Amino acid sequence: MGRNSSSPDSFDGNGSAGGANDPGFHSIRDRFPFKRNPNPSIQRDKVKAFSDRPFRGRSHHGRFHRKGLLWSFPFRGKSVLYLVIIFVVFLFAMASMVMQSSITSVFRQGSDRGRLLRDGLKFGSTLRFVPGRIARRFAEGNGLDRVRNRTRFAVRAPRLALILGNMKKDPQSLLLITVVKNIQKLGYALKIFAVENGKARSMWEHLGGHISTFGSEGYDNVDWSIYEGIIVDSLEAKEAITSLMQEPFCSVPLIWIIQEDTLANRLPAYEEMGLMHLISHWKFAFSRANVIVFPDFSLPMLHSVLDSGNFFVIPGSPMDAWAAESYIKTHSKFQLRKDHGFNEDDLLVLVVGSSNFYDELAWDYAVAMHSIGPLLIKYARRKDSGDSFKFVFLCGNTTDGYDDVLQEVSSRLGLQQGSLRHYGLNGDVNGVLLMADIILYDSSQDVQGFPPLLIRAMTFGIPVIAPDFPVLLQYVQDGIHGIFFSKHNSDALMKAFSLLISNGKLSRFAQTIASSGRRLAKNMLASECIRGYARLLENALNFPSDSLLPGPISELRQEAWEWNLFQKEIESTRGEMLNIDESSSSLKNSVVYALEDKLTSLANLKNTSEDGTTNLEQDIPSQEDWDILEEIETSEEYERLEMEELNERMERNSGVWDEIYRNARKSEKLKFEANERDEGELERTGQPVCIYEIYSGAAAWPFLHHGSLYRGLSLSSGARRLRSDDVNAVGRLHILNETFYRDILCEIGGLFAIARKVDNIHGRPWIGFQSWRAAGRKVSLSTRAEKVLEETIQGNTKGEVIYFWARLNTDGGMMGSKNALTFWSTCDILNGGYCRTAFEDAFRRMYGLPANIEALPPMPEDGGHWSALHSWVMPTPSFLEFVMFSRMFVDSLDALHANGSGKNMCLLGSSDLERKHCYCRVLEVLVNVWAYHSARKMVYIDPQSGSLEEQHSIEQRKGFMWAKYFNITLLKRMDEDLAEAADDGDHPSEMWLWPLTGEVHWQGIYEREREERYRLKMDKKRKTREKLFERMKYGYKQKSLGR
Repeated sequence: MGRNSSSPDSFDGNGSAGGANDPGFHSIRDRFPFKRNPNPSIQRDKVKAFSDRPFRGRSHHGRFHRKGLLWSFPFRGKSVLYLVIIFVVFLFAMASMVMQSSITSVFRQGSDRGRLLRDGLKFGSTLRFVPGRIARRFAEGNGLDRVRNRTRFAVRAPRLALILGNMKKDPQSLLLITVVKNIQKLGYALKIFAVENGKARSMWEHLGGHISTFGSEGYDNVDWSIYEGIIVDSLEAKEAITSLMQEPFCSVPLIWIIQEDTLANRLPAYEEMGLMHLISHWKFAFSRANVIVFPDFSLPMLHSVLDSGNFFVIPGSPMDAWAAESYIKTHSKFQLRKDHGFNEDDLLVLVVGSSNFYDELAWDYAVAMHSIGPLLIKYARRKDSGDSFKFVFLCGNTTDGYDDVLQEVSSRLGLQQGSLRHYGLNGDVNGVLLMADIILYDSSQDVQGFPPLLIRAMTFGIPVIAPDFPVLLQYVQDGIHGIFFSKHNSDALMKAFSLLISNGKLSRFAQTIASSGRRLAKNMLASECIRGYARLLENALNFPSDSLLPGPISELRQEAWEWNLFQKEIESTRGEMLNIDESSSSLKNSVVYALEDKLTSLANLKNTSEDGTTNLEQDIPSQEDWDILEEIETSEEYERLEMEELNERMERNSGVWDEIYRNARKSEKLKFEANERDEGELERTGQPVCIYEIYSGAAAWPFLHHGSLYRGLSLSSGARRLRSDDVNAVGRLHILNETFYRDILCEIGGLFAIARKVDNIHGRPWIGFQSWRAAGRKVSLSTRAEKVLEETIQGNTKGEVIYFWARLNTDGGMMGSKNALTFWSTCDILNGGYCRTAFEDAFRRMYGLPANIEALPPMPEDGGHWSALHSWVMPTPSFLEFVMFSRMFVDSLDALHANGSGKNMCLLGSSDLERKHCYCRVLEVLVNVWAYHSARKMVYIDPQSGSLEEQHSIEQRKGFMWAKYFNITLLKRMDEDLAEAADDGDHPSEMWLWPLTGEVHWQGIYEREREERYRLKMDKKRKTREKLFERMKYGYKQKSLGR
């Protein structure tokens, strides 16, 4: 059911919708296809039984004189009484059949689509939204109940990003503020982003602190990977979702909340006009979200053409209560009755039904007419009293002919003139609801969600009578907030109705029910909505090892919307009313219409109209044009070959040696690498260092640097920047083609790719690396720091040193403790508490240490800084040594992982995303262990100021370093042993990782290559001697030209 935008009228070429803008309740016709009924025969039987069922009631005014009617029949005594009863029942049955036939005849005048829908949805069937496979996982998930029972090492609150499409003071903001305020109580840390500024900014700032508004720079400069999840609140933030569709952000959980029906109103027009590219565009955007949340069950059905299985409903919204509260402040019940021709003493009974397909299906109102037949007979036909009962039907459109049908029914049943009235749902629905004294709700379907019309009516303070549907009984107490009757039971309805009437007026009991119902409706479904979002976050988000778990949902006690936050704004802007039904001018500013105009204009360029100035078909080449072009190309090819033959017969000067050498070098550069650019190579000429920035997707491009100091290193072949000389890591290390190993190795896979045949790509004395995340987290080198680093490197020609600028965060401690974390405790926090265990086991296996020897290298607790994010610079020979050590360590770690619990299990992570990138967090800090125990000088450079500070001085390490295990001689010997085993085919396991991570060299390979080169040299000498001998024996014969 659409509740806050205009109905979809015909589509004009400019993307606008005609028709009046309804300030109340809007049309929702023809919004999505309907599923066929699987058992039509059964439904036909039910319809037949329904139509044959008579009304029960009593007649107080016979239409014929008893004597005149029965004088010709030979009946006496009790027989006459029986005959009269049978006649009265027959009369009511005929009236019922006439009434149903009259009502349903109107709906038979509907569109062809309506007939198709009626064929699919018969009486007794139920229209329900069923979540898809993806959304069902969130609905049926157990949350964090099992995880809370496990030991967890965590130091920070779970982080959420909230993207606001707008900051208006409206019911959408009221819902979101209520939900956000409560999930903050569970321990979530919130960062708010906004597409544009608005009047509710102060509210959001009070709730979530500083708000980052997306400016002209767009959405590309935010590192979304630091958040456990992202919540987007409306369609207006659609452009922000576009930036989340590419790696490395496409794996961040995204929850998209859609409360408006702007797009739903336009989808039928897109289908009618054949604008399938618009539908495909929105469907692609919808598919990015892990779950799309709607506040009621009608909206996902209206968007069903875009559903990819991720639609989800969390019932509850203050929208209807807000609409009623806003409307009643500027409208008078007395004035509305006067404007519509009702007297002050009239008792208005408003009959409403299901709002889904209200102008396509007659069943809801046929059922209502069947049920209230006795009411009409009893109250609408009374002429002897001064009571005036009016029955108003709210359904369909004002132009569908309902008034004529109701008047026909009224005349056939002998009802008073004007006792039956009809109003369409495309009119002022709020006004019709406010005029009523009693609301009678009936539906042929067992409703899935609480009807929004009832919430509005209860907010207006009108007593409600409704069938005993389970969803209504769940929230409304019978006899306290409303009155229920057994569905399709006219006697029960008569009894319920009589409780609200006293002497032709509303009874005191009705007024009590109306008052209690009004208090209930104001916060209807608020508690369920808050808890629903809290449960969804538990099921949808990934909580990493260093993140605290949110509190249990049972801690949430709030059962009301945050009306107090909006009370002052509502009172101070009484004239504006903050109505949920936006004007047509504001709707035209929606991203839906902006995108519509943009894409339709592009389509119009391809399809010029007949009366236009240009006919694009004239520019399409014909077959004759292609034949002429082929003749021209054949003639040019013949002339080219002829000129080549002539040039071969002519004597030519070989040219200057410098020119020949230059052409040869140019040819070698073209063969060097597929994406190599001469400009980038020239920029780095003469520089002592090159920093390779590692990235894995196009979404990381805005975080990469430009200039001679940096060069991109792409972990994906299809994600390299255009017009750049970025290195393709996959082309240099083929194991990165496998998604599994690319995911578990992460950035260190790029290091292995550069180290493989490093002389072909890097010929400088210093080498550096930096993850794209360093720029996203504001810890990359500033211009000043870059200058300091270059000057320091040029002046340092001796010693082994590593400069790093992104440091491991060891501040704070557990649960706010003042004690700083140690290196190993921080590593444990990042790896689910198993960092030390995994490192010790891998180190022991790598060196073959017995179980009784300590295998965990000690790290100092001196409070110094450690490197993180693979952001460091070191001499190139040191880098190759580190890669040699890292390859063996990774192989040992992978062997433990494969031999233990298989590739699908990873103890180094607590979330699915961490298990996907299993080794990444251990390998990120591996350089610290190697640098500390190999006696490298470690220097921290402040990324902003460029100040240098040595960490963990070598003098303090004496007595703590395990230098024997990191000795270069030992590492080379171990590397040669592994290379010999790989060369001999002696693999320790079926999937041995070490040979796939780099070069394989040992002395035997060198000797074999030397022998191969010697053999080729001898073969060349032999062929030369044979050629000279042949010339001496037979002489030299020149080949004939032209053959």
